[in-house]
Amino acid sequence: MKLSVIIPAYNEEDNILPMYSELVESLAPLGCEYEMIFVNDGSTDGTYEKLEGLSDIDSVKVFHLRKNFGQTAAIMAGIDNAVGDILVFIDCDLQNDPRDIKALLTKLDEGYDVCSGWRKDRKDTLVTRTLPSKAANFLISKISGLHLHDYGCTLKAYRREVIEQVRLYGEMHRFIPIYAAMNGAEIAEITVNHRERIHGVSKYGLNRIFKVFLDLIVVKFLMKHSQKPIYLFGGCGLCFFLVSFFAFTFMVYLKLANGVSFIVTPLLLLSTFSFMTGTIAILLGLVAEILTRTYYESQGKMTYQLIKKRDC
Repeated sequence: MKLSVIIPAYNEEDNILPMYSELVESLAPLGCEYEMIFVNDGSTDGTYEKLEGLSDIDSVKVFHLRKNFGQTAAIMAGIDNAVGDILVFIDCDLQNDPRDIKALLTKLDEGYDVCSGWRKDRKDTLVTRTLPSKAANFLISKISGLHLHDYGCTLKAYRREVIEQVRLYGEMHRFIPIYAAMNGAEIAEITVNHRERIHGVSKYGLNRIFKVFLDLIVVKFLMKHSQKPIYLFGGCGLCFFLVSFFAFTFMVYLKLANGVSFIVTPLLLLSTFSFMTGTIAILLGLVAEILTRTYYESQGKMTYQLIKKRDC
């Protein structure tokens, strides 16, 4: 087994060397081959220089993004350049404890494909960090059907095969367990240590709530309709057709029974616009179906995944 530890970093110059030291201390006793992949997400402080100082070490890979693309892009860069059978993500701010990596791997040894960390005793600000996070975790669990206490915890371990074909955009890194579950992965969650930040400042704010909500809509759509989008668009179209039909029928009834002119009520407009909207929705569904087929067939992707046999 080879282990790849992916560490995204943005303006963490004071945490680079302590993080490296703690990782070496935690990974060496595991008895497996490992690599550390530091991804500098366009830092504007001395992170570049500190990482370059580590780049000559055999077990360390360093990548520098041209600008601050965000944590999701940094994690994606790490995945693309990792060669390990197991991929572990961990923040560079030292709030995640590298010693918990062993516990994550132990859980994978029990047969799970993903092990997610749960910062049960968080050391963050209650109003701006902890409460919004709890609300987001509750919402994500309810909508996705995958119940985890802490989607926002970066410390997670994955078997390579469950995420190697996943492409991440926006703030999607927190939804990787959902993508894995979509591919049939077995997911576990364990309590991990969470420490107060000593150096640097948090890069997260309340504005992330809105991004997470919008990304969650995308994830929900992909979960249910990525292979048959016509079911969603067509269903909406049929609903609009029904509204148009009932509006038109009621309009004719008022005309015949009470002599009410078509132009006196808004029913004519409602019927017309509902019919047009329904037609557009169904046409969008057909376009989405063509795009879905183009996506799978042009890239040779399958609509299924086989179980990869593991040594017992």
